[in-house]
Amino acid sequence: MKTVIANSDQSNTKNELMRRGKALFDAEKSDAIYFTNNQEANTLINDIEEYPHAFVLGCIADRQVKSETAFDIPWLINNRINGFEFSKLIKLSEIEMRVFLHDSKHRFKKDIAKAYFKGIKYIDEEYGGDASKIWGGSPSSAEVVYKFLQIDGIGPKIATMAANILARDFKIPLSDYYSIDISADRHVRRVFERLGFVKQNASNEEIIYKARAIYPEFPGILDNPCFEIGRNWCRSNKIQCTDCYLEKYCPFNKNSKIKK
Repeated sequence: MKTVIANSDQSNTKNELMRRGKALFDAEKSDAIYFTNNQEANTLINDIEEYPHAFVLGCIADRQVKSETAFDIPWLINNRINGFEFSKLIKLSEIEMRVFLHDSKHRFKKDIAKAYFKGIKYIDEEYGGDASKIWGGSPSSAEVVYKFLQIDGIGPKIATMAANILARDFKIPLSDYYSIDISADRHVRRVFERLGFVKQNASNEEIIYKARAIYPEFPGILDNPCFEIGRNWCRSNKIQCTDCYLEKYCPFNKNSKIKK
C-alpha cells in the first residue's frame, strides 16, 4: 500500500479504533502492570504509592534499549542497597550508581548512572523526595508531560509515554488528556501504515499529528489498540486479518470493504 486512503473511507476505521481504545482505557486497573519479565522488578515498579520514584527512574533509563531492560534497573539497585527507599537513594554517589549498574544489560550504563544520580537529586530538590508530586492533584496532561521533561534524560517521547501509563494503567486522575501523544513505535507505525492513515516510511511527527487529528482530546488513547493489533494479528511477518476487528475496514486486507 503506497497511498493514504481518503478521509471519507477512514471514518469506520477510526471509530472502531477509538472505541477499542476507550474500552481499554476504561477497564479496571490491573493487579499488576507489565514492565518486565522479572516479577520482582514488576512488583517494585507497580508500588507507585510507596516507591513512585521507581517508575520515574525506569522511565529515565528507557532509551535505545528494550523497555524491559530499563525497568529492571531499579530492582538491581534495590538488591544492592537492600531496599528502594528514597532516603537510601539520595545518599548514593554517581560512582556507586555505576557499580550497581554493572550487572545491567543496558547499552549505556555510564550515561544511565549519571542520569540516575542527577534525577534523584532533582526529585529531592524539586519535590522533597516525593516523585508522586509530578502527577498528584489531578493536574493537566501538559503539566505532567512538562514535569517529566525537566528530568535529565527524558525527552518528549518518554515524557508522553509516562503520562499515558500513569493515566491509562495506573488510573492516575488528570484534568485532561490533550497533551498525551501516541508513541510512534514499530507496532503503531505498522498499523497506521496498513490502515492507510499515513504513507509508508512516514516520520514520527506525521504519525503523532495524524493521531492528534483522529482524536484531539486524547491522541495517546490509540496506543493500546494499535499495540494490541500489531502484536496479536498485524505482525511484520505474520498477518491474521480474519482475527482482527478491523478486518473489513483495513485496506491492507484484500477482503476489505474499502476500495483501493
